[in-house]
Amino acid sequence: MGGALLVSPLPASAQLKVIISGGFSGAYERLVPEFERETGIKVTTGSGSSQGKGPQTIGAQLARGVAADVVILSREGLTGLVAEGRIAPGTDADLARTPIGVAVRAGAPKPDVTTVEALKRVLLEAKLIAVPSSTSGIFLTDEVFPRLGIAGRIKVAVTPRGTGVAAMLVSGEADIGLLPISEIVHAKDVEVAGKIAEEIQLNQVFAAAAVAGTKELEAAKRLIAFLASERAAAAIRSSGMEPVAKR
Repeated sequence: MGGALLVSPLPASAQLKVIISGGFSGAYERLVPEFERETGIKVTTGSGSSQGKGPQTIGAQLARGVAADVVILSREGLTGLVAEGRIAPGTDADLARTPIGVAVRAGAPKPDVTTVEALKRVLLEAKLIAVPSSTSGIFLTDEVFPRLGIAGRIKVAVTPRGTGVAAMLVSGEADIGLLPISEIVHAKDVEVAGKIAEEIQLNQVFAAAAVAGTKELEAAKRLIAFLASERAAAAIRSSGMEPVAKR
């Protein structure tokens, strides 16, 4: 899918407001300037969590009337927004997939996390484990930690966003972070120690959709098509994700 997506630019007055979660942000920040140059569409961006509780989630922002034309978040979070009637029917597209990884402060020793047992040992030895409150953190705290039999034996800090996990690692408050690899790659002063074993893995899909009632539906569809196109693939891969086929 090449230049056909971007021919016949919309009027220069076209503007889009996007709310995005952390997982796809690395690729998005590389791609949006190119989209703006070629279409004349101005994009402004806000952020929020895919899932969870509190006012920072994308769903909570939409519910209280925060203006948005496009949302980009985990497929699990988007499914919830569809059920609430907050998504324009037929506009959603899966963009990329990323696994959960283990993060450490840059320069710190990288533990062996290649097997379930190795990861379990690392988590039990950690003074504090940081996870985001969104999709990956919910999966870890509700499913993985209980399955490993360590839920009551480890100290876990849940932060509103993946950026909070990175900040705790950099400050030394936490020594291990668990979050999507794309968020680790995008963060400063942290590094990927490895990804968790497939037996306990969540290969998280991030998707985009137009918000129900948007007055910029055609521009929204154009942005989504661009992010789901072959032209976006290199930026997606460099951000620690793998492109997925459009829905």
